[in-house]
Amino acid sequence: MSPPGYRHARVGVRFAAAFYTFGETAGHGEACGEVGVLLRQNPDYLVGPDAAFISKPSCPPQLSPEGYLLTVPDLVVEVRSKNDTQSEVDEKVRDYFGAGVVLVWVADPTARTVTAYRVKQFPAVSAAGDTLTADPVIPGFAVPVADLLPA
Repeated sequence: MSPPGYRHARVGVRFAAAFYTFGETAGHGEACGEVGVLLRQNPDYLVGPDAAFISKPSCPPQLSPEGYLLTVPDLVVEVRSKNDTQSEVDEKVRDYFGAGVVLVWVADPTARTVTAYRVKQFPAVSAAGDTLTADPVIPGFAVPVADLLPA
């Protein structure tokens, strides 16, 4: 895949910064920006979430010889691109859940929404006027969607 564009990357870094501020500095785990994650091996299935958070019990994370995460993050963010279809998004979410991710956020910069996916729950959509929380992955995380997805 080609590298993300500027707006896409800016959204990803906002999520990573929030994970660092509310999660890592509070001792809940480790935050990452865009990172390669090996969801499966033999054959390898490498994905690149735009931001991720690994909870403290899984730290320090295990890495492949190439430096990709072998430890599956507890929370991942996918910034939706204009060409992403809903079926592609749904497939990514299923793949993440199959690997053990607890919480998947799909951020849509155009609609200024974040859809939260949790195993065995209906997706929850948060709009610009809402506050996003990450319990139980990052206790105390509370950030306005508008701060993560500026107009």
